[in-house]
Amino acid sequence: MTMKLMFYEDEAQNLVEQYTLTEEQLRYTKSPKESIALAKQDNSRHAILAMDGNKLVTFFVLHEKEGVTPYSSNEQALLIRSFSTDFYEQGKGYAKTALQLLPDFVRKHFPYINELVLGVNVPNRAAQELYKRCGFVDEGRQAMGLRDELKVMSYYMKEVEN
Repeated sequence: MTMKLMFYEDEAQNLVEQYTLTEEQLRYTKSPKESIALAKQDNSRHAILAMDGNKLVTFFVLHEKEGVTPYSSNEQALLIRSFSTDFYEQGKGYAKTALQLLPDFVRKHFPYINELVLGVNVPNRAAQELYKRCGFVDEGRQAMGLRDELKVMSYYMKEVEN
């Protein structure tokens, strides 16, 4: 698996069209199409594609500035939202790998960021465990999501040793 993260560009639209989420997944997240439409209207949202070769396997949005406000008072935080893995690609480690690649991607493109924050639906235990395994911590904060209460989790960016 040689995964890489990249910013969405219109050339990838056909990949987004083929990306499949089930009704169950859509209870917890927005579709990439919806998220990309929002990102095109708001330059503080950045649609990110996690690619395995030429296959779009995982998708999420990095939201700066006011997007972070309901989750953290840290002005140097970046919110991860609409995180999903294509239904047909689930269980292959793509979400975990995308999260492991994320700190270096953020250091490169958002060098002023020192915290990644996300809200995960309280009933979505599998996602909470994944985030914990990838270094996110639950400090007991909660926020209200679209349908459910969200558990707020943070990943604190470490300085890279040169």
